[in-house]
Amino acid sequence: MNAISLQPAIETDSRIVNGLSVDVEDWFQVGAFEDVIERGDWAGLDDRVDRNVREILDLFDEARASATFFTLGWVAQRHGGLLREIVARGHEIASHGWDHRRVHTMTPFEFAEDISSARKAIEDASGARVTGYRAPSFSIDHRTPWAYAELVAQGYDYSSSVAPVAHDHYGWADAPRFAFRPMPWEGLVEIPVTTAMFAGKRLAAGGGGFFRVLPYAFSRWAIRQVNRTDQRPAIFYFHPWEIDPGQPRVAGAPLKSRLRHYTNLHKMAPKLRQLIHEFAWGRMDVLAHREKALLQAEAA
Repeated sequence: MNAISLQPAIETDSRIVNGLSVDVEDWFQVGAFEDVIERGDWAGLDDRVDRNVREILDLFDEARASATFFTLGWVAQRHGGLLREIVARGHEIASHGWDHRRVHTMTPFEFAEDISSARKAIEDASGARVTGYRAPSFSIDHRTPWAYAELVAQGYDYSSSVAPVAHDHYGWADAPRFAFRPMPWEGLVEIPVTTAMFAGKRLAAGGGGFFRVLPYAFSRWAIRQVNRTDQRPAIFYFHPWEIDPGQPRVAGAPLKSRLRHYTNLHKMAPKLRQLIHEFAWGRMDVLAHREKALLQAEAA
């Protein structure tokens, strides 16, 4: 395999529309701080999600890009105006669960309650139907395949909850890299976050901390590989707090967690602007519809 090119972009592949997504949670709701910030204290902390999401909406307008906002029910309950603005600007609203509990920390009954409560809050706040779901911290994996049966039971059309890599916080290394039916007899499609291949190994390349920390050239190379070599759309995600270098610092968190969370926050917005202008982006529900059609054609 060729080495990763660090040369400037010359052209883009306009034939592939990639999936653009935002995981709508605030700085104090992330997995990195779940052991040092109590959920009961959230309501009294500096709420910055509204400001950050509106900045993202302006960026998407500038690039004429559409996206999916996977939103916590906790956020939806408190920011109805923001959710209605997201929908009014042409984006999809989807579920990120209620309060960022990882799927493997819940029983099947608790998971059912979590996604039901979140969906109701999001739909009530936004006035839009919710058909998509993303598990907090990509926590549908080899331990929690039972979650798909509940998503089907509650009428979800698609999930984007799998990171098909090995990682210390998440990952399902044996999962397919691209869209698949976790229950082949049902219509639900799973759309994993993007990975790239290098020297026979999968590399996480779908956004978040990897996008902030690694050079922009890596993300460009990875998306080009998926678009041109695999002829598939890339799935990219990030969080509103990642464009907010002024957010409060959590001094009591482990050093590794703080490094992951705060590194290159000041570089994120300019890198995002470059990425969104360089490639074609669209909503996850539209992409899911196309992936379902492709899977059906392959099965025929």
